[in-house]
Amino acid sequence: QSYLGAMLGLVKHYRRSPDQLNQEQIRAYLLHLKERGLSPSSRNVAISGLKFFYHQILGWNEHRLFLPPRKRSWRLPEVLSPQEVERLLCANSKLRDRCLLVTAYATGLRVSELVRLKVSDIDKERMMVRVEQGKGRKDRYTILSQRLLSDLRSYWKEHRSPIYLFPNRKGGPISIDYAQRIYNLAKLKAGIQKGHGIHTLRHCFATHLLEAGVDLRTIQTLLGHNSMASTERYLQIRQHRISTTANPLDLLRLPN
Repeated sequence: QSYLGAMLGLVKHYRRSPDQLNQEQIRAYLLHLKERGLSPSSRNVAISGLKFFYHQILGWNEHRLFLPPRKRSWRLPEVLSPQEVERLLCANSKLRDRCLLVTAYATGLRVSELVRLKVSDIDKERMMVRVEQGKGRKDRYTILSQRLLSDLRSYWKEHRSPIYLFPNRKGGPISIDYAQRIYNLAKLKAGIQKGHGIHTLRHCFATHLLEAGVDLRTIQTLLGHNSMASTERYLQIRQHRISTTANPLDLLRLPN
C-alpha cells in the first residue's frame, strides 16, 4: 500500500504515465516532497516504492534510474510514566475502547497487529497472546496479563465477537485510523501532551519492562524485533538509570 501510494503521488504530480518520465523528473519529484516538508521516513518510503517499480517492474537499470541512498534519522521514542499510562487507560469509559488501549499496553503489539487480533489468539491456558503474521510475516507470542485476561472476559461477555477481538460493524477488524482516534481521544481526556500515537504504548511496554529488570533479549522477542539494535534504544530512555545519575554540576563546590 505504501509503494502504491508513492507511485500514485508521482503520477498525480506529473499527470503522466510513470513509464514516460525520466530520471531528472523522478528526482525532481523527490526534491518536491522534501520541500513540502515530508519527514525523512516518508521520503524513504517513496524512494523504496519508486525503486521497486522502476527496477523490478519496468526493468530499468541503475544507469537509467539512480536515486540517492535513503537517509535514516534516529529519534528516541517518547515514553509515558506508569502514572500517565494509568490516567490514559482510565480516561475512556467505553469498554471496547478501554480494552483496546489496555491490550496495546499490556502486549506491546504494533497497531497493525492489534487491530487484527482474533479471539482465538488469546491463549488463557499458557497465558500468552499469539501474534499471527506480524511485521515481516512472522508469527510470535507475547505475554498475557492476568488483569488483561479479566478485562477481556468482561468485554467478550458484552460483545461476543466470533472472530476479531475488536471488530467493526461488519465483523471485520477495525481500521488503524480508528484505533489511533481512540488513543488520541483518551490522551486528550487524560491531559497528556507527549506521545505521537498509539504506538507510544508499545514504547511504554518495552521501557517499563526494561525498568522492571527484564533482559533485552526477552524484550526483543516480545516486540518481534529482527535486530537487537532496535531494542537497545530503550536503554537510552529507561528512567532509573538516567534520573539517578549524578549531574556533574552538583558535584562542584560552587559558592551559593
